[in-house]
Amino acid sequence: MYLVSNRTMLLNAQREGYAVPAFNVHNLETVQAIAETAAELRSPVIMAGTTGTWNYAGLEYLVAICQQAAKKYDLPIALHLDHHEDLNDISRKVHAGVRSVMIDASHYPFAQNIEKVREVVRLCHRYDVSVEAELGRLGGQEDDLIVDESDSFFTDPAKAQEYVSRTGIDSLAVAIGSAHGLYQGEPKLDFDRLAQIREQVDIPLVLHGASGIPEAMLRRSISLGICKVNVATELKIAFSGAVKAFFNAYPGASDPREYMEPGKQAMKQVVAEKIRICGSEGRI
Repeated sequence: MYLVSNRTMLLNAQREGYAVPAFNVHNLETVQAIAETAAELRSPVIMAGTTGTWNYAGLEYLVAICQQAAKKYDLPIALHLDHHEDLNDISRKVHAGVRSVMIDASHYPFAQNIEKVREVVRLCHRYDVSVEAELGRLGGQEDDLIVDESDSFFTDPAKAQEYVSRTGIDSLAVAIGSAHGLYQGEPKLDFDRLAQIREQVDIPLVLHGASGIPEAMLRRSISLGICKVNVATELKIAFSGAVKAFFNAYPGASDPREYMEPGKQAMKQVVAEKIRICGSEGRI
């Protein structure tokens, strides 16, 4: 297999009533943990990277690692640009082999948001690259993206159909109460709003900020049309916690091959749990 767009996998999920998990990657170990688990459970998977991740890991390195994972495990892997904003940057990564893009113009006024997204769609569809965009804006922090709660706002169902029609996007990220990073208390998702959005648009819907959302809420979101579920923070916490525990037990350790392994195993547990909740196991 090779790197693919997420268009077909999300349409399959929409048709069959499950969601594809999208995990944020940062390094070789993250990719290994996700790919190994997805292969074991025969689940489609999306590996996403923010601009901070791409700057850290390197474009050529990350593309090559994910291509090798797809080949080794015979998996359809969508390597995804998460929360990208610059057209030239997106173009460079598309030409390097990326086939799945999220353009984030959510901080612009409605009309300008549409125009920014349309530019990216024109570029990406030329190369059969899927495009996700966001209407509404999530609060919280993910890598370098920080949105104060006062600057966040929910997706307007009345504008969703026009937004999708005018942009030509393949999937729509919705703001219904989820947030990037950790939640203070239990999250409150606006399921009525989600149902209204589903009535207005027929393309797959995306839920960002799924780390820490209870299983019952995720399952209900999927039943109401969410086809892609983004997970980042839970992987980071699992990995760092396991590595810290290893060093507490073995303070003199220095071999990365030893202390990285418990981090990978901890991430694999998170990946397996999210695949099970999304209902994507056995879908390939």
